[in-house]
Amino acid sequence: MALKNLLVVVDNSKAVEKRIGYAAALADKHDAHLTGLYVKVPPQIPAYVQAAFPPEVRRLQTRMLEELAQKAHKIFEETVRRYGRFDRSEWRVAHGDAETAAEILVRYADMVIAGQRDTEDQERMGAIDPEDLVMGCGRPVLMVPYAFKPDRIDERVLVAWNGSRESARAIADAMPLLEAASHVTVLAINPGPELGDEPCADISLHLARHNVEVEAAHIQVSDMEPGDALLSRATDLGVDLIVMGAYGRPRLRELVMGGATRHILRHMTVPVLMSH
Repeated sequence: MALKNLLVVVDNSKAVEKRIGYAAALADKHDAHLTGLYVKVPPQIPAYVQAAFPPEVRRLQTRMLEELAQKAHKIFEETVRRYGRFDRSEWRVAHGDAETAAEILVRYADMVIAGQRDTEDQERMGAIDPEDLVMGCGRPVLMVPYAFKPDRIDERVLVAWNGSRESARAIADAMPLLEAASHVTVLAINPGPELGDEPCADISLHLARHNVEVEAAHIQVSDMEPGDALLSRATDLGVDLIVMGAYGRPRLRELVMGGATRHILRHMTVPVLMSH
């Protein structure tokens, strides 16, 4: 499947312009239409408290939400114009609960570009939670780090492979990116015996039949977490995209025990495409 309809989540965070720029460059590379989605999220105030507010306070809240949306719209328009994608873009505004609104609208896109959560950015309060988006939207989510400065767009790709349904789904969703990449490394970390003596051989053969320039690799690590090992190898290889399945075990367990998905979401250094 070709990437012809991309959606980028736009908010009022400090990193939003970089995210839009990445999405515009990706749209340009794949000659895709780009939609900017902004969700107006009302203040999280109990209804009984809101009811006690005088009308002028509620009008002020409405005006502030509109001003924030207009500010985000201006950044989106200016950025896509710089990348020559203004005529192949559109602006959508949704209202209400951020995750619910976003999950519905992104289902009409081939892929969604979202931003890594920056807990120190107070302007991002009320924005869409990328973890909820990965779990609920039914589309691949390409997460852009808030501190990321792109030099290339998906030329060298690292694929995390463990034979799971989620990692297979991620590879299928990322196929247009993998086919367009100059080099792809498929990596298994601490592979189990079910993957055989050459843990990435079969999936690499599958990719090669799609004309993907691919290399198979696997490593055993005991002195670091798999998420750290993946990021370390990404740095060593100089990749500009990681592809991986998300939440291969119950999310609650990852919340309590930790896991590769949450570790990557918190510590990513390059964009990461996740599928669940």
